[in-house]
Amino acid sequence: MTKTEFVSPDAVRSKFSAAMSAMYREEVPAYGTLMGLVTKVNDETLSADPATKERLAATDTLSRISEERHGAIRLGTAEELSTMRRVFGVMGMYPVGYYDLSTAGVPVHSTAFRPVGAASLKVNPFRVFTSLLRLDLIKDEGLRKEAADVLSKRKIFTDDALALVEQAERDGGLDGHDAKRFVAEVLHTFRWHDKAIVSAEMYERLHGAHRLVADVVSFKGPHINHLTPRTLDIDKVQARMPEEGITPKAVIEGPPARRCPILLRQTSFKALEEDVSFEDADGSWRTGSHSARFGEIEQRGVALTPKGRALYDRMLNLTRDRCRPAADGSNSSEYETALADVFKAFPDDWNSMRKEGLGYFAYSLTDAGKARGGIEFDLEAALEAGLVQFDPVVYEDFLPVSAAGIFQSNLGDDATQEFVASPNQKMFERDLGVTVLDEFAHYIDIVRASINACVREDGVQVAAAE
Repeated sequence: MTKTEFVSPDAVRSKFSAAMSAMYREEVPAYGTLMGLVTKVNDETLSADPATKERLAATDTLSRISEERHGAIRLGTAEELSTMRRVFGVMGMYPVGYYDLSTAGVPVHSTAFRPVGAASLKVNPFRVFTSLLRLDLIKDEGLRKEAADVLSKRKIFTDDALALVEQAERDGGLDGHDAKRFVAEVLHTFRWHDKAIVSAEMYERLHGAHRLVADVVSFKGPHINHLTPRTLDIDKVQARMPEEGITPKAVIEGPPARRCPILLRQTSFKALEEDVSFEDADGSWRTGSHSARFGEIEQRGVALTPKGRALYDRMLNLTRDRCRPAADGSNSSEYETALADVFKAFPDDWNSMRKEGLGYFAYSLTDAGKARGGIEFDLEAALEAGLVQFDPVVYEDFLPVSAAGIFQSNLGDDATQEFVASPNQKMFERDLGVTVLDEFAHYIDIVRASINACVREDGVQVAAAE
């Protein structure tokens, strides 16, 4: 078999993303309602702003917006994490970034599996925020041991899924038939299971330690807990959700609304209260309930440089020093006012952000620049001469404080607990089996490649600003 007969990892990822979306729409009907609302708002936004629509089309990002999703799963063991890495590898998804959520009272640390090349992102930018439970953060030593024992016995991947992963790794890919089988088999890992694998009594003890611990340990597999479409106007979606019978969380996570969006803004609707069954000692089943799965929406802005991220973090900390958002939303108005006021110090036009080195921007030749055959001199001079133009590089990653805010909102208003901040990237990467990719290095590579694509063959390459 030759490699030309293999389905590309990008195509496998696209098939899996579509299958996951269809499955989740069936399992959580409100997600389908949310998708319809996001599509409507995106269409309205583009109709009202032809210039934005034109730039999105010119940069090949218009078509991807309607297909853009991210999901989230929570794993229980190092073996599950390392195997999931191999599964996502078949789909051309790689671990980018390390996120410690213990600082926000959530006992997990995480990475995001996603495509990394510009061409792959344009085909399908599906991402999965993947968290590993930190049992070491649970104070009750006996409960830790019981939970570890339960997790050690479960098997979240089918035999056929594992065999197909090994086949893809050995042969260098999967043909059309096997790619279809792979998608179907891996999908089983993400399905909802309404029968718990722990007793009702143990579930309550896990729940008492932290609701997320109960969610990870109590079930057969790491059900997908949300899927997230991308919107171009998250404030409009937030305002309209109640009209669709959906109750949004009180506060949009991330930066405030801006003319020039930065990083990532996220909101969601409350997690469903779902019926689950617990097995009694006599083999009978009793009905209980569990909350885990919800719907989320995101709006993505420009990726920020280390300097920009430092300024963002400082602005967010200043805001929270002034007004920390309450879990029940009782002070949401005060928080949003403080957020908007503090962030006035963050430049809100693309060129200022670019010149101050706060954000990443990709460069391309204008028609005049193409007519000259590219540039051979200083980038700023080429911009002023109208030979080169720039566009913001979309932020493809996540924000730990925002992720924790979504988790806490959907685990219940009383879910916030104090954990000692304990980032441990070395331990996470040991369990993962590889080092995570550095997101800043990835973005600077995008900028450099775009600049060098503008340079004439006989010109001198222009270095990107760090």
